[in-house]
Amino acid sequence: MGRKHMAGDAFLQSIETNFGNAVAALNATHAEDHLGDHLGDDLAEKIMLANSTYVVRFGVRLRDKLFTFTGYRSVHSEHFEPVKGGIRYAPDVSQQEVEALAALMSYKCALVEVPFGGSKGGLIIDPREWNASELERITRRFTQALAKRDLIHPSQNVPAPDVGTGEREMAWMADEYKRRHPSEINAWACVTGKPVTKGGIAGRTEATGRGVEYALRAFFDHPADVAKTGMTPGLKGKRVIVQGLGNVGYHAAKFLSEEDGALITHVLERDGTIVDANGINIEALKSHITETGSVRGFAGHVDSGMEMLEAEADILIPAAMELVITAANADRIRTPLIIEAANGPVSAEADTILRERGTVIIPDLYANAGGVTVSYFEWIKNLSRIRFGRMQRRAEENRYGALSEGIESMTGKPFPDDLARRAIDGGAEIDLVRSGLEDTMRNSYEVISKVWNKERAATDLRTAAMMVAVQRIAQSYQSLGI
Repeated sequence: MGRKHMAGDAFLQSIETNFGNAVAALNATHAEDHLGDHLGDDLAEKIMLANSTYVVRFGVRLRDKLFTFTGYRSVHSEHFEPVKGGIRYAPDVSQQEVEALAALMSYKCALVEVPFGGSKGGLIIDPREWNASELERITRRFTQALAKRDLIHPSQNVPAPDVGTGEREMAWMADEYKRRHPSEINAWACVTGKPVTKGGIAGRTEATGRGVEYALRAFFDHPADVAKTGMTPGLKGKRVIVQGLGNVGYHAAKFLSEEDGALITHVLERDGTIVDANGINIEALKSHITETGSVRGFAGHVDSGMEMLEAEADILIPAAMELVITAANADRIRTPLIIEAANGPVSAEADTILRERGTVIIPDLYANAGGVTVSYFEWIKNLSRIRFGRMQRRAEENRYGALSEGIESMTGKPFPDDLARRAIDGGAEIDLVRSGLEDTMRNSYEVISKVWNKERAATDLRTAAMMVAVQRIAQSYQSLGI
């Protein structure tokens, strides 16, 4: 068995272990509270297992040669439709990995009350080996293969960007789907994460990183939860390690440092680590990476690797790939708080080790749900065929402007300039998206925290979050007569 398959297996096993812990905790809670709605093994197995996984192999003639590519699309749960989940392009994609990620999507959507089932896809490819024109042809062929099985469809299966894909790939997929279905009025809703000019939504690119920021704000607004880490409430001055400065890591680090006063003291990348005890200028570092393709040459660079996960700080944000914290290094992690910006960065074994040491982990199914939340907003926008805020923005500005003029008239004093924009401006699409995302993240954390602090079986945030998600999926299946 190849390395990629072993990694995929380990990731899937971690997801299933976390699921099993949640089921056991739910049943223990039901028994203790005499609720009588024990989650049976048969229903638990139905929820845990993927419904289906499609494997496709297709050929594309490139560079005077026929290349065969292998792709996957896994559907974990159809308790809600459409099902939702990204498509990643990476050389180490495996069936086990996409099935694990699809399961995580089901739990994630249930937790944050987004009405989707879980799905995930992947294509075995290194995007760096192909130019843009070649990638477009490959992506369009992959789309054709998925569309034949309705594995890309606005009402059945809605992909989104993931590792190795972005707005460009989603635009190609949407266009190819539209070509195959010219009479489908909702064709542009077949994928999310598109450019705004192609039916996307403002704030989608930053959504997952922004969600990580809102998740941390919600956590630090709960003093009793923060106390379990030994830290003081509030993000200002907190030292943060970020592993991976891709889309998610970059936006999370940027917002936390610029808006919350956190100090990003370490940024880990594949070619070294940037260290600055006074806080790294994330925008400058990102510009340097864009210009040079590397963190080398930036102030504070040290030639080190994953051992920097073990540096002393307050918060660790793994924001790249799964299984970066395992039984091999868990006992050396020193941060009292970990927030999983990536999917599955902490193995089940490592989770146990860290939990026994008192480390608090904000789990992936909650922490990185910003992406699917804003994807949901984009999908709604595509179906409604109207930009958020278009109908009410000017009416709001006129109403609030009249109110401020009334206050000025009554008091004889001018409305403060620093409050005028916040008080008078109507909500543009980006404002409404951020508001909806923050509301989702805050409300979801309230539910998780309540379970964590109330139920004895909920020994940690991951178990609490999974309990909420599994309970909701079970109720959905039961309402369908399953």
